[in-house]
Amino acid sequence: MEGKTVLITGASRGLGKALALACAREGADLVLNSRSAESLEPVTVEATGFGVRVMQAPGDVTDSGFVERMVSEAAERFGRIDVLYNNAGILGPRVEIVEYPEDEWRAVLEANLTGPFLVSKAVIPHMPEGGSIVNVTSGVSVEGRAKWGAYSVSKFGLEGLTQILAAELQERGIRVNSVDPGGMRTEMRAAAYPDEDPMTRIPPEENTDVFLYLASDDSRGVTGRRFKAQEFGRG
Repeated sequence: MEGKTVLITGASRGLGKALALACAREGADLVLNSRSAESLEPVTVEATGFGVRVMQAPGDVTDSGFVERMVSEAAERFGRIDVLYNNAGILGPRVEIVEYPEDEWRAVLEANLTGPFLVSKAVIPHMPEGGSIVNVTSGVSVEGRAKWGAYSVSKFGLEGLTQILAAELQERGIRVNSVDPGGMRTEMRAAAYPDEDPMTRIPPEENTDVFLYLASDDSRGVTGRRFKAQEFGRG
């Protein structure tokens, strides 16, 4: 991945942090987004230890003005954006629809679906042929389950956005895929399953293979597909 520029939303912890460090090890320059600069500092320090350039981009990806500024600054600094990981998202309450607060419904849809729409829209003009967009989905993005509410609905929508972008960008040689990372040892997983022993789940650092594959030239021509990260490479 040397010479590539990778933009990662939700890069301060969990899977986003793991992706940032995995890409840095492979030699990619990074644009790291999270809501606060303070949360990005430890990731930045560790990533720059691999000799790559890192741009911090703290801000809210549901704010179109911020997104435009972030992407413009990244494109000016690095010349282009080769890979986008739409990873940022929030869980929302685990309650039935009839009890779901309207404001939280809107907040989850904004973060998990409008955010990827805005970032993708801004990045695409700066993405060259061979570029890759990877949308992080979920096991509840293809199967609705009780008490998953807006999170599940937003991930269903993200699967649809993936398919639409894949069709629209195929002639430009830009691929768009989705990845269900499966259960991992993360804060979001702990919030969703408070009674689960986190040690029964793999850490995000051990779950990056399919993401690196989709960012690499090995996956050129692979588009519009849905991957399960923890099943990638088996068999």
